[in-house]
Amino acid sequence: MFKSLSKNPQVFIDWDWAQIKPYADDLAQRPLSAGSLPDWMKDWSDLNRMLAEIFARLWVATTLNTADPVFKNRFNAFLDGIYTPSLAANQLLKRKLLDSGLQPGGFEIPLRNMRVEAEIYRDENLPLLAEEKKLVNDYDEIIAAQAVEWEGMEVTTPQLQPVFLSLDRQKREKAWRLMMERKLADRQKLNDLWGRMMDVRSHIATNAGFTDYRLYRWKELLRFDYTPVNCQQFHQAIEQVVVPVARRIYEKRQQQLGLSSLRPWDLNVDPLGREALKPYQTITELEEKVSTIFHKVDPQLGEYFEVMRSKGLLDLENRKGKAPGAYCSDFDMVMLPFIFENAVGMHADVATLLHEGGHAFHVFEEVHLPYYHQLPVGMEIAEVASMAMELLASPYLVASEGGFYSEREAARAQIEHLEEAVLFWPYMAVVDAFQHWAYENHVAAGEADNCDQKWSELWARYMIGVDWSGLDDQLVTGWQQKQHIFEVPLYYIEYGLASLGAFQVWANALQDQKGAVAAYRRALALGGTATLPKLYEAAGARFAFDAETLQKAVSLAMERIAQLERV
Repeated sequence: MFKSLSKNPQVFIDWDWAQIKPYADDLAQRPLSAGSLPDWMKDWSDLNRMLAEIFARLWVATTLNTADPVFKNRFNAFLDGIYTPSLAANQLLKRKLLDSGLQPGGFEIPLRNMRVEAEIYRDENLPLLAEEKKLVNDYDEIIAAQAVEWEGMEVTTPQLQPVFLSLDRQKREKAWRLMMERKLADRQKLNDLWGRMMDVRSHIATNAGFTDYRLYRWKELLRFDYTPVNCQQFHQAIEQVVVPVARRIYEKRQQQLGLSSLRPWDLNVDPLGREALKPYQTITELEEKVSTIFHKVDPQLGEYFEVMRSKGLLDLENRKGKAPGAYCSDFDMVMLPFIFENAVGMHADVATLLHEGGHAFHVFEEVHLPYYHQLPVGMEIAEVASMAMELLASPYLVASEGGFYSEREAARAQIEHLEEAVLFWPYMAVVDAFQHWAYENHVAAGEADNCDQKWSELWARYMIGVDWSGLDDQLVTGWQQKQHIFEVPLYYIEYGLASLGAFQVWANALQDQKGAVAAYRRALALGGTATLPKLYEAAGARFAFDAETLQKAVSLAMERIAQLERV
């Protein structure tokens, strides 16, 4: 019956569980032996690809237009009618494979993952997991609706970002305060939503037999290669190595701007008084020049990106009602990625597209793997794919290579990128430490003041160098503006670890660009068939949390910044 399963998503996108269930039942009833294993695995893989693609396409539709109730209702109907029973059906099939004692080739890591997934699975959690995803959609809807009146026009808060590059400080401050006033208007809504999320997550953990959600989530995220203690070790390394350097970066910016103190609206403007970089005029130009850069990095990667362009797998321009942020999603049945972005005409748009392109290349490089269960990877390596691509692409930003800038502008863009990378580590430590605290202590409904206080405490520890005096409400509610805290709990340390891995890939590229790109692609092609340390090793890096490795990365960044400043 699986031979009749269409590879065209338009055929099955509106299916209900009654149409899908016979495929799951067939797999559950079919005898499983060494001889039948290859066909059984292929069919199970196809079923999972189809389920994953229905989910992805419906979810993507909700992010493209959060204001359209049709998309939200269809997605919620999927969560209630298909997602929940599909989890139960997949649990039976995982159990069937595990109990058989059989192991398909290249399946050591997927089997390890399945054992843990089977361990934490509970039928009573299925409606709670669906409810959690609905609450995530509620967060997107609240944030996407945040618009303000600016210079006679209604604009989204992301559309104010170019104003923060303005050389007019009063204008920057006015826009920043307007943006934050709008965000603070949703303070109570977000507090209430946080309480509902925490309650749902607590119930999920309790049902699965865990004393707190962090213990459950660690297993759900399949974190086999590090512990919460390693995260604390990384926080301490950041405090020791990066915080003093970050403070010097802020002090240099303050001096260059000639200010008595550096305020939040002073962090994006060019410190030397140059107009903001304007890399492109149209989305088509953005796509074309990024395509050229990818071809320079590696011709095959460039071809991958052209496939996405030709098949309409890019939605890049910001508009009202579009969900915040950027992402790359997988359409697993057709084995293609989709990139979502909120471009508004800034260099950050270029960097974001390069970043998401790295994620997309992961999808293309995994296509050769025969089974769906070999595709998922830890975000610790997935983000190496994206962050390393930003660095591998940096030599080709200049117009002479087909990119966006003059030599001086490209140097400026790279300096900004490297400084942002260094400044990111302390912020990452704040976000990660906040989440550890929240889930260890189950800070739930009615306890938002405690969240505000903890965020402020962590900010004072790691984020030294910017003057927030008189902006207490704006500072302490920063946790509400961090999408990851609401939508993907305990997911943020991955960016810090991956950035450290990406810097190691880049260090190799400075010695041998072609060899570093080849190693990068080999690591991506492994998909989820190796451990994190092995995947990092394949990319030419080391999976690490220590101050010594971090110091090497920070020193490399600062040395390179000094070289580029001479340009």
